[in-house]
Amino acid sequence: MSTPLVTRRQGLAIGAILFGLLVLGLVVDGGRSLLADVTGVISASYLAAAFRFTVPIAFAAMGGIFAEKSGVINIGLEGLLIIGAFAAVASAWGLAATPIGANVWLAFGLAVLASTAVALLFAVVCIEFKADQIIAGLAVWLIALGFAPFASIIIWDRTNSPSVGTFPVWEVPVLAELPSVGPLFSATPPVVLLVLAVPFSWYLLNRTPFGMWIEASGEDPKSLDTAGVDVRKVRYAGVLLSGVYCGIGGAGLALNTGQFVGSGDTMVDGRGWIGLTAYLIGNYNPVGAFLASFLFAGLDALQLQLQQVAGFDVSATLVGIIPYVAVLVVLTFVGRTRMPSAAGEHYDSDE
Repeated sequence: MSTPLVTRRQGLAIGAILFGLLVLGLVVDGGRSLLADVTGVISASYLAAAFRFTVPIAFAAMGGIFAEKSGVINIGLEGLLIIGAFAAVASAWGLAATPIGANVWLAFGLAVLASTAVALLFAVVCIEFKADQIIAGLAVWLIALGFAPFASIIIWDRTNSPSVGTFPVWEVPVLAELPSVGPLFSATPPVVLLVLAVPFSWYLLNRTPFGMWIEASGEDPKSLDTAGVDVRKVRYAGVLLSGVYCGIGGAGLALNTGQFVGSGDTMVDGRGWIGLTAYLIGNYNPVGAFLASFLFAGLDALQLQLQQVAGFDVSATLVGIIPYVAVLVVLTFVGRTRMPSAAGEHYDSDE
């Protein structure tokens, strides 16, 4: 029964988004034909850009799934993405001044470690000290939002970093040279990791004992404990995985552009929150979360293409609220997303 539910949710989300675009087409830019402009910019290059934009959102969404299905609500995904993005650029910049030299992959690994370390701290606070998970998650976000720009000023005397090395572009021989679809066969490593991570995450959750432990930890931790599996360790694993995934997403975002932007809401700019809405629409399914993430990222890429190519005056702020409107529509017409039964609840073993 879960598959039709996910499909229906995504269908309603798409409908809400299309309705939002229709409204924008009527009220923005003097009533120009939005459909004509959209069809004019849809191309392989646009789809390739949409995949790049999907990276931080989808990785945050999948990380949130592992944490929450294990019983720990992690709404600090935005903060973990910020830590990953900042650590990636800071590491790349620092490595360039050492005998090691600029090494984008080492910087990427250090960023994942930094995000995972913050996730571990969050896990200790929530699991060992039984802090309120919502408040702790907000604290992660607010601390990261303040720390990253502050550290940027300390290191670079400004909130925006200098340019550093970026990921190379991997191309599929021959196919990448095709005139119309070639850009679809050229991608940076984070995009390739995302394509691999989605089926891997689905398989891990649905076809392995670890996935069953994650499920039981969030649904019925008492039964898992009775079966001899340490609930605390499973929940630690779920939260740490959210840190790993967000580290990949944040580092992928920063190292695709080669700069950390710390002004405003930082370069992450709400992608962690959108990731949270994506896994709610996907009903805790990595595949559904990816599809919702791709849809939202596609809207972001679309508004940029409409402005740059078609000269269509679309407000990025208006486009940015569409994911949240879509969630309201889905929850209204489908019903409340079914959270894991024990999510947010602390558990003490009888031993």
